[in-house]
Amino acid sequence: MTADVFLRLANESGGVIYMMFIFLFVALYVIIERLKFLVDMNKVGIQLIILIQNPNKLKKGDLLQFQNNYSDIPAVQLLTAVMDKNIASLPREELDGELEEVIMHAVPRLDRGVWILDTIITLAPLLGLFGTIVGMFNAMSGLVDLQNSAMQISSGIAEALISTAFGLIIAMIGLSFFNNINSRIRLLVHHMETLKVMIVNRRQMFVNLD
Repeated sequence: MTADVFLRLANESGGVIYMMFIFLFVALYVIIERLKFLVDMNKVGIQLIILIQNPNKLKKGDLLQFQNNYSDIPAVQLLTAVMDKNIASLPREELDGELEEVIMHAVPRLDRGVWILDTIITLAPLLGLFGTIVGMFNAMSGLVDLQNSAMQISSGIAEALISTAFGLIIAMIGLSFFNNINSRIRLLVHHMETLKVMIVNRRQMFVNLD
């Protein structure tokens, strides 16, 4: 299929195929932005866990440097909270509650924009189905003009098939990455819960840091 033929079918689709291109662009943007953010967070979370796992080598200067370098990372906000002497010296139950509150505030940042990808996964096949209906309508309308009916019918059927296929392709791509992103979000929440437990168990160490 040449570019001219595809462009003609897109123009005859009533804007459905152009709308699908917008869906695809938005889905790819959300996928790339979220994956980059989550991958960076995962690296920082692992580094922080490794850092706190070695209490004998832990120094306040190292923690402050880590905190300054990654202050916008949700997992590091747990470290920011506990570096306050007043919080670190709290009883175990109160410290646990304070850190849990930090996690609850941080979690919404993890799945920001993911609802857009979820919506596109649902809408793309439906839009493809709508494009199929438009294409078949264009094909059937060609029966009125017998001289050009063969060309118009074939054009309408091609438009219908392209719309269906395009909608399914967008949904399959989006669903694959949607599941991957959700898996990474669950892993990062687990990292923050692990950090919370490690900090609570080592709370006295943070109080005595030099």
